[in-house]
Amino acid sequence: MHKADTPLLENLIPLCAQALEEVDALLNEGATNLKSQVMSGGRLDGCKLEIFQYASHAYAWFTTYQTSIRELVRLMKVIENDSKLNDFVLLILQIGFSEFLCQIYNGIPMSQGEIARLSDLGLSESRLAGKSKAVMKLLTQGNSDAARKALVEAMKTDTGSLTFGPDGLGDEYAMTREQFRKFTDKKVSPFAHEWHLQDQLIPMELIEEMAELGVFGLTIPEEYGGFGMSKTAMCVVTEELARGYIGVGSLGTRAEIAAELIVTGGTEAQKQKFLPNIANGSILPTAVFTEPNTGSDLGSLKTRATRDGGIYKITGNKTWITHAARADIMTMLVRTDPASSNYSGLSMLLAEKPRSSKGGDFPAKGMSGSEIGVLGYRGMKEYELGFDGFEVPAENLLGGVEGRGFKQLMQTFESARIQTAARAVGVAQNALEEGLKYAKDRQQFGKPIIEFPRIYSKLAMMVVEIALARQLTYFAARKKDQGERCDLEAGMAKLLAARVAWTAADNAVQIHGGNGFAMEYPISRILCDARILSIFEGAAEIQATVIARRLLA
Repeated sequence: MHKADTPLLENLIPLCAQALEEVDALLNEGATNLKSQVMSGGRLDGCKLEIFQYASHAYAWFTTYQTSIRELVRLMKVIENDSKLNDFVLLILQIGFSEFLCQIYNGIPMSQGEIARLSDLGLSESRLAGKSKAVMKLLTQGNSDAARKALVEAMKTDTGSLTFGPDGLGDEYAMTREQFRKFTDKKVSPFAHEWHLQDQLIPMELIEEMAELGVFGLTIPEEYGGFGMSKTAMCVVTEELARGYIGVGSLGTRAEIAAELIVTGGTEAQKQKFLPNIANGSILPTAVFTEPNTGSDLGSLKTRATRDGGIYKITGNKTWITHAARADIMTMLVRTDPASSNYSGLSMLLAEKPRSSKGGDFPAKGMSGSEIGVLGYRGMKEYELGFDGFEVPAENLLGGVEGRGFKQLMQTFESARIQTAARAVGVAQNALEEGLKYAKDRQQFGKPIIEFPRIYSKLAMMVVEIALARQLTYFAARKKDQGERCDLEAGMAKLLAARVAWTAADNAVQIHGGNGFAMEYPISRILCDARILSIFEGAAEIQATVIARRLLA
C-alpha cells in the first residue's frame, strides 16, 4: 500500500477502525455517567442539563470528533474501493485521525480557554490508562513531523485538487465543483478584497450571473422552477463560492432558508407565487428572526402581528438582518397570539417589501432601518429594522394557519446549518490557499518559509482539518438527501467546520507574520469573515446544547 521510506503506518485503515472501537466504548461509558446526572425519571431534565452544561457540551464535542474520524475512515474505504487510494490520501487519514484521537484522550478545545476532557464525563484515570496498541501507535506515531512534511511536499508541487484533499463524491459532483470553481476564480476572488475594504455591496451584476447559474434555485423542486438538486450539491456550490468570498457563498443561504420554509410549510398558492421567482433570482429573500434582546431565545420574541381584516400590522424591532435593504421578501417570525409568551404564539409571514432605491434603503411605509457596522461578512450588510404598522397581506401567512411559525422555522435549521458548515469549509479552504501561496513565496534566511517545520505543520493541519470538516458536512447532507432527520449531524458539522475555519484563518495570518495584520492582504479579511461562523445560525454553545440534548435523550 505504501513505500518503505514513507512515514505512513502499516495497515492504517484497520488500525484506525480498531482505535475507533475503543473510542466508542469510552464515550458510551461517559454517556452513561452523564445521563446519571442529567436524567430524572427516565427523561432529560432541563434544569440538570444546565447545571451540568460544561460536561454536556464536552460530550457534544467528543461525539462530534468521534463522528468526524468515523466519516474520514469511511471516506478512505470509498476511495480504496475506487482504487484511488494513494500516499497523499492516507497521510490525511493518518494525521487527521491521530490528532483528533489525541485530543479525545487529552482534551478538545471547545474555545480558547475551555478544554473538554474525558474526566468531565466521569472517566477515571485508571480507566483511561489501559490504551490498546492501536491507540498508542496512532497517538505516538501518527501525527509525526515526517508525516506533516510529506503531506506538504505533495501540496507544494500540486496546488490544484490535491490541496483540497479527496471529497469522495465521485464524478457526479466533479463537473459542478469545476464550474463554480472557475466562476469563483474569475468573477469573485479577484474583487472580493476590494468589496470588503470599501464595505461595498456585492454587485447586482454578479448576483444576476449567479441566478443564471442556478445558485438560488439549486434545491428548489423542478416543478417550481428550480433544479431539484441535492443538499450535497448545495454544499459543493456553497464551498466554491465561499472560497472566493463568504458574502457570495452566503447569498444562497437566504434563498435556501426561504425556499425550505415555503416548500415544507407553504400553501400551494404560496409555492406557485414565490418559489419560481426565488429560483430565478428576481426575488431576493432575507431572514427576519432575531430581536435585540432575544438572541437564540426565539420563544421570547416580542414583535407582534395584529390581524386587521385582510392584513397583518407589524410592530416591533428586529436585528442582525442580512441583505435587508436589497431584499424583496422577508421571512418574518412574529407573535400573532398576544396572550402567549412562548413558541406557541409565533407565526411566519412572507412579508414583501420594495428594494432600496434613491429614496432610501427602506422606502416601505411603516418600516425603517439602520446599518450595523461589522468587522467582516460585509458584502450584504447587516441592519437593525423597526416596524410600526407595517402591513402584510393575510394571504402571506405561511401555511395559512397561525401558531406554526416556530415549528416551520425548525424544519429549515437542518439545511441552513449544513449550508453554513459548507460556507465554513470554503472559508477555511480560502485561508489554506492564501497561507500556502504566501509560505511558498516568502523568503527568510535564504529559503521559502514553507521549509520550516512550524510553517509546514500549520499547512498540513489545515488540510486534514478541512478534510474532516468537509466529510462531516457531507455526512449531514447525505442524511438530509435520504429524507432522514439530521439536526444532530447538521449541528455537529456546523460546530466543527466553524472552528476549523477560524483555526485555518488564524494560522494563515500567523504564516503571513506582520503582513497578516495589514488590511491590504486578503488574509486579514478572511480572518474577520471566519470569526462570525461560530456565532450565526446558532452560536457554538447553542450547537453544543442541541447536540447534547439529541444524544442524551
